Amino acid sequence: MTHRILIVDDSSLIRSSLRSWISGYSEWEVCGEAENGRIAVEKLEELHPDVVILDFQMPVMNGLEAAQQISVLAPRTAMVMFTMHPSGELLKAALQAGVKDVVSKADRISDHLSTVLRDICV
Repeated sequence: MTHRILIVDDSSLIRSSLRSWISGYSEWEVCGEAENGRIAVEKLEELHPDVVILDFQMPVMNGLEAAQQISVLAPRTAMVMFTMHPSGELLKAALQAGVKDVVSKADRISDHLSTVLRDICV
């Protein structure tokens, strides 16, 4: 079974890097991209992703605000927060918003993000 992933980040470089990395795994496919939380919420109905990878800091609507709306509109969609600034406070707020885990952009994505995606795509 292939799990559909929506990548949400205001950096086109980050979106492109994630798309490229995800394409190396047969169990995942990128179904779309969005440059802010509002566009992600709008694309939810159209794309029906299994997983949303959300940047925390974005213009228009940040990742936490988007996560709160996604958890109401699509409660079965898993979410991962991807950020340059992980903290205990962000993790707590993200978990309350329905996010499964927070991954640091400073980490090697092949290590932490692949583990998180495998765990939530069970």
